[in-house]
Amino acid sequence: MSRVPAVKAPGSLARSTLIRMGVRIGVIIALTTLVSYLHIFRSFRDETLVQMERTVAERTQREQAIFVLAQDNHAVLKQALAERLEAWSQQDPTAAFERLFSALPDGTIRNNPQGFDGRKMPGVFVPKGVPLDAELRRRILASYEVVSQYGPAFHVRFTSTGVTLPEGPIIGYFPEGPTYFQDLEPTFSWVSMEYFKLSQPEANPKRESLWTGIYEDPPSKIWFVTVSTPLDVGGRHVATFNHDVLLADLMHRTIGDHLPGGYNVLFRDDGQLIAHPLLKVKSGAAPYNLLNDPRPPEQVFEQPGTGAQRADLRTIFERVKAREPQQRVLELPERELYVAVGRLEGTGWTFVTVLPESVVSSAAFQVARYVLLFGMCSLLIELGIMFWVLRQQITRPLVGFTQAADQVATGNFQVKLESSRDDELGRLANAFELMAHEVHQREEALRQANEGLEQRVEERTKELQEVHKQLVETARQVGRAEIATNVLHNVGNVLNSVFTSAVVARERLGGLKIDSVEKVASLLEEHQGDLGNFLSKDERGRNAVPFLKRLGTHLQSERQEIQNLLAELSRHTEHIGTIVKLQQRYARTPQKLVETVDFSELVEDALRINHAALTRHGVDVERDLAHLPPVLTEKHKLLMILVNLISNAKYALEVRPEGERILTIRLTPPAEGRFRLEVSDNGMGIAPEMLTRIFQYGFTTREEGHGFGLHSSALAAQEMGGTLTAHSEGLGKGATFRLELPYTPEQQEGLSHA
Repeated sequence: MSRVPAVKAPGSLARSTLIRMGVRIGVIIALTTLVSYLHIFRSFRDETLVQMERTVAERTQREQAIFVLAQDNHAVLKQALAERLEAWSQQDPTAAFERLFSALPDGTIRNNPQGFDGRKMPGVFVPKGVPLDAELRRRILASYEVVSQYGPAFHVRFTSTGVTLPEGPIIGYFPEGPTYFQDLEPTFSWVSMEYFKLSQPEANPKRESLWTGIYEDPPSKIWFVTVSTPLDVGGRHVATFNHDVLLADLMHRTIGDHLPGGYNVLFRDDGQLIAHPLLKVKSGAAPYNLLNDPRPPEQVFEQPGTGAQRADLRTIFERVKAREPQQRVLELPERELYVAVGRLEGTGWTFVTVLPESVVSSAAFQVARYVLLFGMCSLLIELGIMFWVLRQQITRPLVGFTQAADQVATGNFQVKLESSRDDELGRLANAFELMAHEVHQREEALRQANEGLEQRVEERTKELQEVHKQLVETARQVGRAEIATNVLHNVGNVLNSVFTSAVVARERLGGLKIDSVEKVASLLEEHQGDLGNFLSKDERGRNAVPFLKRLGTHLQSERQEIQNLLAELSRHTEHIGTIVKLQQRYARTPQKLVETVDFSELVEDALRINHAALTRHGVDVERDLAHLPPVLTEKHKLLMILVNLISNAKYALEVRPEGERILTIRLTPPAEGRFRLEVSDNGMGIAPEMLTRIFQYGFTTREEGHGFGLHSSALAAQEMGGTLTAHSEGLGKGATFRLELPYTPEQQEGLSHA
């Protein structure tokens, strides 16, 4: 009877605990949802502003590219027209002019109707009343030739390409209007239009390319934007080039491509509206100015829109004009708008992307609502599951586990639990009993193990010291073996030179004309009794003395050559002895690995080991060695690294012709406790993708290479606490290997020992 309350009490406690937990978690979820909404809103806003800035920057670059292209095109047109004007200045234009153009009854001059196709060739229009002299005809012909040559190519990006002359004639390529120039009124003139006025010296003193605002072309009733560039010859304005861009195309690019929920606007510095998704100017109406246009909106726009839209547009314009030049993103809280601004250089236009704040807040609220909904559903489901599990499966077994834990805590490991259940709690009960038993056994084993621990640590320490000595000796043997390999290689190079000198000396001895001396001696012996007459009268006798003189000179020259070869043999033999002595000196096992090293001497030793190979390959060695007091380092490892780097540089220089092979060794003063040694060459260089692989074991670019030199050198540098790195600008640009090591002066080491 007394056990019933003990069983039910944990269930009641669990139920009340779950209720309190649910209330707390519900409050936490609500607060978390609010915080999440604020965080998500700020994140969306920041991400949106970054995206707006990036988008505007990309669009600005894209849109102003057409202006840059127009400038480039006009530069080509100006040069071409100037050249054609120069060519026509020496010719009579009458015949060519009459062949291409005709004077019509209405007083104008236009293309000859026969064979004219406005979709393939430029049109020409000379208004009525324009007097034609030879110079104007030359300019018309030159302009026609230039537009014929370049107009079709430029049509890919520009609707039309034209040349307007100050007197009124115009030459243009406009395939979309094949009869445009034939349909013009006889008195029509472009001289009063904005694009031509922008080319006048008083409006354009810098004589640069300028863009117009939007305007409706009177003959075609098509809205355009035009860029114009003047051409002056001899200080006189002779022509104006123009490219036209359809406003419909500009609207499609500028307005049609926008961020979701936002829109784009384009306006000029003086307030003229260039493009807006809703406010489109009517045909026949002048462009709209945001600052001072007095006309009612319905007289200007096809759809006047709302007053709020126009107020937004004016506020945007004023805030953009008042911003700092480097400010790319603006917040307009009074209009609940975000604005990103981009300046189209050279046009006087500003590209603006507008995004309502509601777009950002609605997305954040949607996400926060899902967070709240899923959080509450998850909470209810989780509370139900937890309540059932606690009541049915957890509460009763917990009482037994609590009692067993208290028993183990007192030091009594003989615990008994209900382990007949075939579930996690049953396995846990078995594991708990086993754990108590094992803890008891391990406490006993730990006591016994502690007794022999000190002895085992001492034995292991001795073993590690012995292994360390073996590793140190192995490292020294590898270094000596690497140096010995390079020594044998260089001795082989010197022996090749010795063999060559010996062969040449033997050939020189074999070529001496000793038999000629014997023949002359025999001839003189035959005429010994009458030697005077023989030498003075006989043809052979008269030639004998000059021959002996030449023979003596030849023998002296050959003797000098043989002496030089023998001296060369002596030098090579002496160099072999020097290399062997260096190998013997570095092959001795020192008392300690860290030794006092003079870097200048060590560099010279490495160069002497490679001297024969460097000389044979015609490599010039340049030294830039800063004065560095003797330091303490591992001499053999450092020598091995230097020998490897010099040998690799020699092979890298084979691609250079002799006389241009330069090897530079540079030692810099220590800085921040480290010094740097560099080996540079102007050889084949290293491809960027190879810089990360050249230190791998087995990697080599030479057929006879083994791929161990740089790998072992990098390991040796790492063992000495330093680094070995490679730098190259690319193939054919040489390479630099940089060795950095800790700087430990000899005096500092002495003080530490003291």
